[in-house]
Amino acid sequence: MTRMPARARDEQARDGAVRDGRAGDTRSRILDVSERLVQIRGFNGFSYADVAAELGIKKASLHYHFPSKSDLGEAIIARYARRFTDALAAIDAEHESAPAKLAAYADLYAQVLRERRMCLCGMLAAEYETVPGPIQSAVVEFLDGNERWLEGVLESGRASGSLAFSGPAAVTARSVVSGLEGAMLIARPYGAVDRFEAVAAQLLAGLAGTARAVRRFSDEPDEAASMAREIRRG
Repeated sequence: MTRMPARARDEQARDGAVRDGRAGDTRSRILDVSERLVQIRGFNGFSYADVAAELGIKKASLHYHFPSKSDLGEAIIARYARRFTDALAAIDAEHESAPAKLAAYADLYAQVLRERRMCLCGMLAAEYETVPGPIQSAVVEFLDGNERWLEGVLESGRASGSLAFSGPAAVTARSVVSGLEGAMLIARPYGAVDRFEAVAAQLLAGLAGTARAVRRFSDEPDEAASMAREIRRG
């Protein structure tokens, strides 16, 4: 049997998609299924065969849209990052105070967990050493973008007096991302979103609570001095 040339196979897959009138739709559906599989199984935990079987299409159609799994992974992250950036912009538009923005940010993670998924880039970070270089770079870029946004929110909160923390805002931003990602990971085996929500609430309340304490003690110097003595004795 004569083997069909690669170009002919690509054209056949393309023509099939065009005949269906769903070329763009097929690409989106491939990304939807693949994103979910990464969030549940990890990048190394699924294959083109899994995606093709779920969508009821041939693997050739996947290769037409995404020649390699690395190409697919990059496209998944790029789309996920765009959506997350849009979500952060929406938070900025809808909330004025830094504590409210942080609460809305934490809820983005909770929403993912409610769907029994993990943060896409959190999953990829766990597989960092085994995924292709371009995907590694995209994961770092995503996390850096989150930290930069959080840094701005934290600095704004400290300037307004609604948040308080020691040291650079960048370090606290990393702590917030790390804390939320870790809380998701530990909540997952329990299948309990409330475990995540309780940890996230405590993490963020600490920033606002410290700010309230600082304001209270600055208004009441005697109480502040008393607290300082207690700390020294402890």
